[in-house]
Amino acid sequence: MLDADAQPRAQSAGPAFEPHYSVPQIAKIWALHPDTVRSMFQNEDGVITIHHPERLRKRQHTTLRIPESVMVRVHRKWTSKSQQVQ
Repeated sequence: MLDADAQPRAQSAGPAFEPHYSVPQIAKIWALHPDTVRSMFQNEDGVITIHHPERLRKRQHTTLRIPESVMVRVHRKWTSKSQQVQ
């Protein structure tokens, strides 16, 4: 697991080689509902978005894969927002 002050592991190798997380994984790590996590990362730069079109008897859905560096950036952004409110 990654602590809040850690640097992404593969920063020098580029984002393609760093760990990527799914929405349920981040939801479990951060103790949030997956819908909350999805909305936090939906329009974030660097997130891989895979669209699965609707098929016979299957609804369309979108898969997000979040690089570790993006996860750290969003966490810092949200923690700085909460500190400003206090």
